[in-house]
Amino acid sequence: MNLPENLKYTKDHEWVRVEGDVAVVGITDFAQSELGDIVYVDIDTVNKQVSQEDVFGTVEAVKTVSDLFSPLSGTVLEVNQKLENSPELVNSDPYGDGWIIRMSIGDASQIEGLLTAEGYREVIGQ
Repeated sequence: MNLPENLKYTKDHEWVRVEGDVAVVGITDFAQSELGDIVYVDIDTVNKQVSQEDVFGTVEAVKTVSDLFSPLSGTVLEVNQKLENSPELVNSDPYGDGWIIRMSIGDASQIEGLLTAEGYREVIGQ
C-alpha cells in the first residue's frame, strides 16, 4: 500500500498535498483499490466555497458511486482536466497524475487536524 509520508489524509480516504496556500486533493491508493476501476469523476463545485467534510464531487466506479469529501474549507479552484478523458489515472497514479482538485486553503489550522500517513494506516488497519 502506497502512503506517501509527505501527505495528509482524512478518515474518508482523501489525501492532501499543501502547496503554499493551495491544497491538491485526491483519493488514496487504498480508496481506489477498494472502489475498483474508476470510469468517471464528477466535480460540480469549481469556483464554489466548500466547508470541511462537505461533498465536493463523486467518483464513479464500475460497481459503485462514492462521494468525495473536502478535507479542508476553501474554494475549489481547479479540476484535473486529464480525468475527463482518463478517469483511470485515479487508479494508476492516485498521488500523481490522478489528483482530483486544487483548492484554496480557507483555514490553515484545519491542516493540523488531518491524519499523518501513520494515523491513516491505523484507520485502514494496515
